[in-house]
Amino acid sequence: MTSAPHVEHVDVLIVGAGISGIGAARYLGVEHPQRSVAVLEGRERPGGTWDLFRYPGIRSDSDLHTFGYEFKPWRDQESIAGADQILRYLRETIEENGLADKIRYQHRVVAADWSSERARWIVTVQGPEGDRFRMSAGWIFGGTGYYRYDQGYTPAFPGRERFTGEIVHPQHWPEDLDYAGKRIVVVGSGATAVTLVPAMAEQAAHVTMLQRTPTYILPVPKVDPFARAAQRIFGAERGYAIARRKNILQQSAIWRFCQRFPKAARAIIRYVNEKQLPEGFDVDRHFNPPYDPWDQRLCAVPDGDLFKTIRRGEADVVTDRIETFTETGIRLASGQHLDADVIVTATGLNLQLFGGMELSVDGEPVVPPETVIHRGTMLSGVPNFSLAVGYTNSSWTLKIGILCQYLCDLLARMDERGHDTAWVVADPNLPTRPLLDFDAGYVQRSLDDLPRQGPRAPWLMSMSYLEDKRLLDGPLVSEGLRFSGPTDRPARLAASAEAAS
Repeated sequence: MTSAPHVEHVDVLIVGAGISGIGAARYLGVEHPQRSVAVLEGRERPGGTWDLFRYPGIRSDSDLHTFGYEFKPWRDQESIAGADQILRYLRETIEENGLADKIRYQHRVVAADWSSERARWIVTVQGPEGDRFRMSAGWIFGGTGYYRYDQGYTPAFPGRERFTGEIVHPQHWPEDLDYAGKRIVVVGSGATAVTLVPAMAEQAAHVTMLQRTPTYILPVPKVDPFARAAQRIFGAERGYAIARRKNILQQSAIWRFCQRFPKAARAIIRYVNEKQLPEGFDVDRHFNPPYDPWDQRLCAVPDGDLFKTIRRGEADVVTDRIETFTETGIRLASGQHLDADVIVTATGLNLQLFGGMELSVDGEPVVPPETVIHRGTMLSGVPNFSLAVGYTNSSWTLKIGILCQYLCDLLARMDERGHDTAWVVADPNLPTRPLLDFDAGYVQRSLDDLPRQGPRAPWLMSMSYLEDKRLLDGPLVSEGLRFSGPTDRPARLAASAEAAS
């Protein structure tokens, strides 16, 4: 008689070794050192987004004093940093906190089914050789972000097959792409496009940013003089904390001003753009979006590099619609033709929750739009599961720090009371709305596939660090949160079975 294969069990399974997963592993290691933790990463290296994207000039669009972790000072001079600097910072975090032995690369979580009877997740994992095996976990932390890593978004462009040059999506940048001395058209106007244009202009013959709709773009200092002074005067840790606090308040103030006074914010941004651009440039056509500031994310350009590139004549902006690709470029609805040797489709992302893993509870599939988010992390009806989604209007990591601390506090409370299961119950009459109040195309295309949010805390998907911090500092147990342990499990299972029959 053969025995059943051994199934490894961990107390907390973290999915993803990007900025969210690494942060979660560190928080748990410090506050719950007795818990076993494993981090499963589908790719060969850590870093998530910052390792995946390899296009020229890739950088943060938030300052690293808030995009970095609260527990690890950012020591580089530049506060708007490139991917190589961010990856070095993440690798240092792994090394300094002894996380390397917790991370397993080329391990992709395929599915996870919660067993109410056993109070644990049964997880299907695909290993490096394509083999599948099972693990079990007391809690799952989904540090996978919210977009697909294997596929970016590209609209169906008429005539695409006719173009004889190269077409590249930034999410799949070829290492051997030679664009020196060539004519480049970058389709798009978001954070990726405004990064690519000045970076590619250094070698290209000319770069055109082709946009259907303008984006709000603001110059920001690449080096934060306040942060450098604070660290010089108060030391690395205290200076970092002071700069971080200042930037959090500054980000919050700017966002609130834009929300409350959109016309004034629009006028200020236009004034700044006009001063940065060549005399006579058509600012209203190319840098005046039809929506209000922060209805979509503002794009930051360090030291105004995009504007400098335009002033030097190395790049230009065209606002029009694509009629068709041609053999030699793109013909626009206006009749204009853009000659191109390389076309870069900086057209956005495809959203994907949970890194593509299939979630189920007692064999019943979890349908995300039928769930409601609780405190920005747990989903109604899904026990012992945390979802990590950062801010869209501020630094991603600020939210992740809040969520990690909340998980640590929640686990500590469960330990104190002998509980092993936590879940959320939403009032079936609770009015809901889409998870993200954000007009970006990649969000709007996927809202129907995402969980919902409610009208008030704790059911809100808050986008305010200050509000989230107050919630974290307040009572841990809030509306809808339930707990159980081994002693009351039989009664609960019997009640569930009766309700289902």
